[in-house]
Amino acid sequence: MKPILIAHRGASAMEPENTLASFKKALAFPFTKMIELDVYAIPSGELMVIHDDKVDRTTNGHGYVMESSFEFLRSLDAGGGRGQGKSKSSRRREKIPTLNEVLDLINRRVKVNIELKGENTAEPVKKILQEYLAKGWKHDDYLVSSFNHEELRKFKRLLPEIPVGVLFVGIPLGYAKYAQGIKAYSIHLSVEFANQEMVDDAHRRGIKVFCWTLEEADEIERMCKLGVDGIFVNDLKFAYGVLRKLC
Repeated sequence: MKPILIAHRGASAMEPENTLASFKKALAFPFTKMIELDVYAIPSGELMVIHDDKVDRTTNGHGYVMESSFEFLRSLDAGGGRGQGKSKSSRRREKIPTLNEVLDLINRRVKVNIELKGENTAEPVKKILQEYLAKGWKHDDYLVSSFNHEELRKFKRLLPEIPVGVLFVGIPLGYAKYAQGIKAYSIHLSVEFANQEMVDDAHRRGIKVFCWTLEEADEIERMCKLGVDGIFVNDLKFAYGVLRKLC
């Protein structure tokens, strides 16, 4: 079975990452099954969709996300920051979106993987997801993940029906035992560290394995052979072309 394609920060090879333009582009590909995004909670309560703890790489501004006002963050241009270059389709101004704006755009067309960044994101994410559940979204429309395992545990306690994914940099001691302990739906591994033992252990425990972030054809081929369940990719079209030949 082919691993599903997860749009890493949207279609980030074609449009600036974590922008509405990037998410729109990802939705345009019928083989996109899930969109991944990152959120930080800011002092005024909004959840901003941005990867780094600072705005410097992806916008034309400077400073820490969690120390900034909503008005300042919205004044920035996220359409081609210093670390992103220009959009390949066009150069236009993009705002840092809020989680609400992204969910409204996606509108249940694909699943949404929300990665918790920084501290104190569990509670505000829970509140927003509850709002959308009341509008007709389903629990399995979401996957909430994090490297911050304490924040992830907190979220799981607050909203246990929502699937969670545990992010690891390397191979954890006990393989997927920790993820099983918090009743995780999935583990998310770096492609660099993924191996057959880890994948098999997770599957024996009933846990899916998603790997990040695949750029090369040989990486995609190796993950297919390992039997992973999903792959995070920046270039959706390229990855789909490779998968069609391999799996």
